[in-house]
Amino acid sequence: MAVISMKQLLEAGVHFGHQTRRWNPKMAEYIYTERNGIYIIDLQKTVGLVDKAYYQIKQQIENGGSILFVGTKKQAQDAIKSEAERCGMYYVNQRWLGGMLTNFKTIQGRIKRLKELETMQEDGTFTVLPKKEVSKLKSEMEKLEKNLGGIKNMKEIPTAMFIVDPRKERIAIQEAHILGIPLISIVDTNCDPEEIDFVIPGNDDAIRAVKLIVAKMADAVIEANQGAADHAEERQERFGRTAPSTTPTTTTTKRPEVKPVMAATEAEATTEE
Repeated sequence: MAVISMKQLLEAGVHFGHQTRRWNPKMAEYIYTERNGIYIIDLQKTVGLVDKAYYQIKQQIENGGSILFVGTKKQAQDAIKSEAERCGMYYVNQRWLGGMLTNFKTIQGRIKRLKELETMQEDGTFTVLPKKEVSKLKSEMEKLEKNLGGIKNMKEIPTAMFIVDPRKERIAIQEAHILGIPLISIVDTNCDPEEIDFVIPGNDDAIRAVKLIVAKMADAVIEANQGAADHAEERQERFGRTAPSTTPTTTTTKRPEVKPVMAATEAEATTEE
C-alpha cells in the first residue's frame, strides 16, 4: 500500500506546477498535461516516487544515519521546523550559510559559541553583567539561534538530505554533491531533476502541499526509529543484556565534481540576509 494517496495529493494541490513559460524541459516526464497555461504534474508518478523517497529515508535511519531537512523559502519554513522536530532530526529553515557542510568545523565553532551564550543565560551570568553588554550578547545569541538552532545538536555530517525547492537551495545542493550526500527533494516543473537522487514531483510553492510531503518524510524517520526500538526490545528479551550488537553501514552516492562553494566565516553565522 502506498504511503500517500492520490486524494491527499489532490486536496493539497501537489499537482499544480508552474506556468508553461517557466519550466525545465527535463521535467517533461513528470508532467501529465497543461491547463490554462499551468502544467499539471502526473500524480500517479508522484505517488510511486513518494514511496521510494519514504523508504530511502527509512533505510538511512535504520542504518544508523541522520536526515537534514532544508527549506528556507517562506512556504516551507514552518513545516521544515515542526516536522524535523517531530521526528527528532536536524533542519535549516532560515538561511543556508556557505560551507555549512563543507566547512563543518567552522560551523561547529559557532554552535559552540551559541551553547556558551545559552549557558550564560541559564546560569545567571547575564544578571551580573552590564545591561549594554547583556543586550549585545542576547542579540548575538538570537542571530546564532536563528541560523544554527536547527543543527546545534548535529555532531556530524548527515547521511542524507531532504530539500524543498532545489532552485532556492542551490548552495546546499552543491555542498551535498561535493560530499556525496544523497538528496531527496520536492521538485517542481521549473527545477532540474537530474540534480536530485530521489525526485518527488510536486508543487513546492503551496504551504499545504509542502507540509503534506515533509510530514510523510518525517513519518519515515519515526517509523524507522520505532522499528529499531521494537527490535532492540525483542533482542533484549531473547538474549538479555549481553545481546550481540550489529554495526550498520551506510552508503553514499558518488557525484560528479562540482566547484566548491565559499567556506563559511565565523562572522557569516551571525549575519542576517
